[in-house]
Amino acid sequence: MAVLMTVLCALTAAWALKLLHAVWWKPKMIEEKLREQGIHGYPYKLVYGNTKEMMELAREKGSEPTEQPHDILPRINPLLHDLATTHKKSFVVWYGTTPRVAIMEPNLIKEILNNKSGDFPKPKTNSFTQLFVSGLATYNGDKWAKHRKIVDPAFHLEKMKHMMPALDVCTDEMISKWRKLVNFMGSSEVDMSVEFQNLTGDVISRAAFGSNFEEGRLIFLLQKEQGRLFLQSQMNINFPLLSYLPTKVNKRMKHINREVGSLLTRIIKKREKFIRAGEHKDDLLGLLLKSNLEQVQANNNSEAGMSMQDVIEECKLFYFAGQETTSNLLTWTMIVLSMHPEWQDRAREEVFRVFRNNNTPPNYDDLNRLKIVNMILLEVLRLYPSTSLIRSTNKETKLGDLCLPTGVQLFIPLHLVHRDKEQWGDDVMEFKPERFSDGKFETTNDKLSYYPFGWGPRVCVGQNFAMLESKLAMAKILHNFSFELSPNYTHAPYSAVTLQPRYGAPVILHKLPSVTRTAAVL
Repeated sequence: MAVLMTVLCALTAAWALKLLHAVWWKPKMIEEKLREQGIHGYPYKLVYGNTKEMMELAREKGSEPTEQPHDILPRINPLLHDLATTHKKSFVVWYGTTPRVAIMEPNLIKEILNNKSGDFPKPKTNSFTQLFVSGLATYNGDKWAKHRKIVDPAFHLEKMKHMMPALDVCTDEMISKWRKLVNFMGSSEVDMSVEFQNLTGDVISRAAFGSNFEEGRLIFLLQKEQGRLFLQSQMNINFPLLSYLPTKVNKRMKHINREVGSLLTRIIKKREKFIRAGEHKDDLLGLLLKSNLEQVQANNNSEAGMSMQDVIEECKLFYFAGQETTSNLLTWTMIVLSMHPEWQDRAREEVFRVFRNNNTPPNYDDLNRLKIVNMILLEVLRLYPSTSLIRSTNKETKLGDLCLPTGVQLFIPLHLVHRDKEQWGDDVMEFKPERFSDGKFETTNDKLSYYPFGWGPRVCVGQNFAMLESKLAMAKILHNFSFELSPNYTHAPYSAVTLQPRYGAPVILHKLPSVTRTAAVL
């Protein structure tokens, strides 16, 4: 018995020392190494890091008015704003026991995003993230390379053109609903954040699953709920062990994960059977499965392709990336064009001019001629990027003159990088789409301070799809309505999983005067 007690005491002491190392010694050692290199921030605090200060500052300063509506960082993250104001180019923020070093020097960002040797991988996902979404966006190394090779063909430009009818049908359904609302009174208030979530969910359901649209929409609704639950789970970021407890949120997330997996498995197996029989459809799922089969056959090895679970995770990623990013872009575009009616008028004039004598639905070439609409979308992405970019280190790593310890996350805060006066000029807080009149790589001094879809080998594979969908939706909206912000709108951007309007986006749609309308059919 004495021996057993001695062993138990030794194990307990070893566990306690290991825990103490993880929550105190290691963070403090990293903090000291960063400080020696001039990377400062709020001091690390046991377990919580800076998360308490972050929440307190958000409560104190998050509702304070800003001088310019597009100067949003003091509102969405006051702690980050304070650190950026004090330390300029590099600083550290502690998310629990994890240090995130902000990187804003263009040459260092380029080094991170262009790295092909795996020095700056995506951070490991926690169990909550894995239940919500993983796939290509979260993988590293050989698995990422294999998935990228298989997924890429589904997003080639020529394939995107085949999806135009699906985009057109979904957008027309939304426009038709809005016309009915507006026709009775001449105007109607609509919450754009809700409308565009539904639109982009319908689009990705049709584009991904084609004739299985209804099943696809059910998956979208389940994934939408999973996203809300995932956001709730992030309150436990400092206590990862809670993910294993049978809480209400945990049980529901696991149930949704199983249900979505079951629905997708049924759809995928049915589609695989058709493909083997020589029947093929040019939706995202069909293209993905065809590419996957070709990889297996070319290498005569099932390991060269993706497993059923891999395909399921990519389909879940279609929903999150395809729905969330585009929905946010359209929502902020409607808000910003309501704030700047002169650009709304210019965009509408262009739409009427481009489609004046066109009696058929717009095609890709038509949309590509919308230069002003494109400039507006690019400028909205500059001011209101959906999220920021995060990489990590899994060994001591050199970055420029910095020597980064193992376990550091590298944070590229796009809300700051896209507002760097040295790169963009003194008017950086203003909405000026003309910045992009010569293309998105001709806008800044170093030509590389714009990353709404990332950059380098891991640039977002779906960016062309998102821009195509956004141009089509905006063209049809501008052709049918003028719009302004509702008196009920409060400009309060906040960062959830992505950047969203905290109180929705109520916009008043107006019926266009008949003299403004042309014979074009959109």
